[in-house]
Amino acid sequence: MPKISTVAPSDRARILEQNRHTKMARSAHAYVRGNTRQFYDWLLTDSGKRLPQGPPVWICGDCHVGNLGPLASADGRIAIQIRDLDQTIIGNPAHDLIRLALSLAMAARGSDLPGVTTALMMEQMMQGYQQSLLAPKRSVKAQGDDLAPIRNVLDQAYRRKWKHLAQERIEDVTPQIPLGKRFWTLTEEEKQAIAKLFAAQATIDKVLQLKGRKPGTKLKVLDAAYWMKGCSSLGRLRYAVLLSVGSKRDKEPQQYCLIDLKEATAAAAPQLNETPGGHAERVVTGACALSPYLGQRMLAVTMRGKPIVMRELMPQDLKFDLERLTRDEAIAAARYLAEVVGKAHGRQMTRAVSKAWRAELNRNRTRNLDAPNWLWSSVVSLIADHEVGYLEHSRRYALAPNN
Repeated sequence: MPKISTVAPSDRARILEQNRHTKMARSAHAYVRGNTRQFYDWLLTDSGKRLPQGPPVWICGDCHVGNLGPLASADGRIAIQIRDLDQTIIGNPAHDLIRLALSLAMAARGSDLPGVTTALMMEQMMQGYQQSLLAPKRSVKAQGDDLAPIRNVLDQAYRRKWKHLAQERIEDVTPQIPLGKRFWTLTEEEKQAIAKLFAAQATIDKVLQLKGRKPGTKLKVLDAAYWMKGCSSLGRLRYAVLLSVGSKRDKEPQQYCLIDLKEATAAAAPQLNETPGGHAERVVTGACALSPYLGQRMLAVTMRGKPIVMRELMPQDLKFDLERLTRDEAIAAARYLAEVVGKAHGRQMTRAVSKAWRAELNRNRTRNLDAPNWLWSSVVSLIADHEVGYLEHSRRYALAPNN
């Protein structure tokens, strides 16, 4: 295999595929996060079609634990919202609930928690979600010792500055992106396309809208690289761009910012209604509805004929890593994260629609579980499918010739 820093565009897909297999083989929970397609396939089965039909609203489409976390607004406020909207569509809100429940159940299994804990998590999930549907404008606070894993990440977000983002993403505060395992060289065509993008007035205006930057401030592309970031880069363009904002001659001190450019592709999640515009417009519109702090930092652009979502990265943008939880922490996290999702869904509904959706959610409850039977049976079915898929994936990957 060639050195990572000299990966040719023709080799990118192969290396990204290898990276995806490696990550998904680490644990069953990682397999669930990386294999969204299996979840969507299940939604098309008879079991998936029997789910309650909620009102058509913007949903995440891939609402697992890793896609929720602290996000910063354009003016520096912080809240926990949905942080990845690649699969956002106008769809059935029950799909977000099922996806979150599956992710939480797999996290509980990864923490060696008994099955009764998963049942209690489902109960608390539904209570938290429905409570937020009733009061979507109410803030969701991470209080209590049982929410320490979530509160610790939130506290970390409040303390983070540009230097932390630079050290984490580009390994240094110097104005250069280091080529290596995560960042790869660009072609001349890619360099020219990025330069053209950041010379466009709409792009300049979006960057200057953030953090109170003054109109007319000069922007300059200092460096750019292809970004190998997790499994999400597979099959799509992904770039990191380092900008300088202002100059030494300006009265305002010179700043740096890191921009994420990500190709938007067709959503695989089942849609209830068609979404206007192209794929990038869909992602930005969905983000504005579900996660306003993130949506206001996004812009739909076109680069080399491809729909691209541009966003400035903030030091406060973090994700939860809930791999090892106690029983009480797992139950509290389930309620809290469901409240976040309920808030995102609920602010798109009128009070009458929200009331009708809550009534639909409460159908088919059992005597020994304070959660609807459709949620529990779906999670049980999905766990079984994904456990088999994870073991098969691990076997194939472990026995592959190059591993």
